[in-house]
Amino acid sequence: MKKLFGTDGIRGLANSYPMTSEMTLSLGQAIGYFLRNRPEIAAKSTLPVGLKPLGSNLPTRRIKVVIGKDTRLSGYMIENALASGLLSMGVDVYLIGPLSTPGVAFVTQSMRADAGVMISASHNSYQDNGIKLFSAQGYKFDDGVEKEIEDLVLSKKPSEHCPTEDLIGKAYRIDDAVGRYLVFLKSLFPNNLDLHGVRVALDCANGASYKVAPTVFEELGAEVIPVGIKPNGLNINKKCGALFPETVASTVVEYRADIGISLDGDGDRCILSDENGEIVDGDQIIGLCALQMAKQGKLKQNTVVTTPMSNLGLEQTLKENGIQMIRAQVGDRYIVESMRKNNYNLGGEQSGHMIFLDQATTGDGIVAALKVLEIMRTTKKKLSELKKEIKIFPQVCENVKVSKKTPFEQVDAVWSLIEKAKKELKDNGRVFVRYSGTEPLARVMLEGENHTVIEKWSKDIAQQISQDLG
Repeated sequence: MKKLFGTDGIRGLANSYPMTSEMTLSLGQAIGYFLRNRPEIAAKSTLPVGLKPLGSNLPTRRIKVVIGKDTRLSGYMIENALASGLLSMGVDVYLIGPLSTPGVAFVTQSMRADAGVMISASHNSYQDNGIKLFSAQGYKFDDGVEKEIEDLVLSKKPSEHCPTEDLIGKAYRIDDAVGRYLVFLKSLFPNNLDLHGVRVALDCANGASYKVAPTVFEELGAEVIPVGIKPNGLNINKKCGALFPETVASTVVEYRADIGISLDGDGDRCILSDENGEIVDGDQIIGLCALQMAKQGKLKQNTVVTTPMSNLGLEQTLKENGIQMIRAQVGDRYIVESMRKNNYNLGGEQSGHMIFLDQATTGDGIVAALKVLEIMRTTKKKLSELKKEIKIFPQVCENVKVSKKTPFEQVDAVWSLIEKAKKELKDNGRVFVRYSGTEPLARVMLEGENHTVIEKWSKDIAQQISQDLG
């Protein structure tokens, strides 16, 4: 059996291991068994959770798990298998249908559920699917919890402890989850501001935000030009959304919009376009939000959490403004862990994950867009003006398919090139090479003042990785 959990939950080709109905059913049983045996959950009941003896009048409390999904065709298959596994462990399941990853986290917390599950492969194409797990507080489970659940799946132990008779779980469908999340999102925008007169080009990637996102901005007063809002199960992330921000950028130019907003398939990423059709990435969004929050005295400890992928220019800009930048491990889950541990309230990734911990428990593309729009309205500045305040160095990235993930320092030719590149760039650039946690890829990223130099090193390192590890 292969390892199930990667950087961001479980992910793979739908109907192929590990994203099969059989494995998903086993995962549902493992989650149910794990929750049933958590002391903090058992403490809420006078009896072991979900195990009330037949005929007993003693009060008990059933375990509740929320399940949401994006718009992939395989979501139906995974949803039913996962629900079946949970129900077989005596867990009550609340199905909320298509809703973004941060929306599922919000509903889980709002409903006082014991856990939440998002069925999505995020920015991947429709052929893939995945599963992300959330705690009762709306935070992604940490590595330790994922390891416990993974061990339970592979041991098949939970299937030996399935309850019967009236202890089997019940399934409910929550029809107003979109409305609940919509009200929450609107509450985050200041009451003294609105978006009247603002034209927004919005790309929902034919994904989980296709209902919520247009409505949020429209009800706040904006004129919305929507694209990517007609999911058919096969077109999620297809040449649209946060991975293809040029789609919304061209819409901005065509309709003379004030801002372009690109979300990804599960709605936890946001990439913007200014009014000129120029892309504004996650680093620039983090930077302009950090500067504004610092001016308002709202940036806790004057610190921002990013990852090694964030631009050196962002770090220099923040430093010049008295703001510290800390780099956590790649993955918004690790950013959130660092923020919670050290009481920070702003973090994010260049790829578009933005975490405003005072408002949300995970990355939320709509929240990030609302924050930028709030800054634009408050300062009366266009996005093109705001982004100029953030210095960005030239950066090149290469994705290389690999057949194995040998540590780079153990591959002499690759490691030698990496060290030579670092030596040449010195303090005026960076070299960052890592394996993807969700795909069979090596990611090569270089940045520096001279684009030609970093591009050459990037291609050389990528070619050597392909030769030795492809």
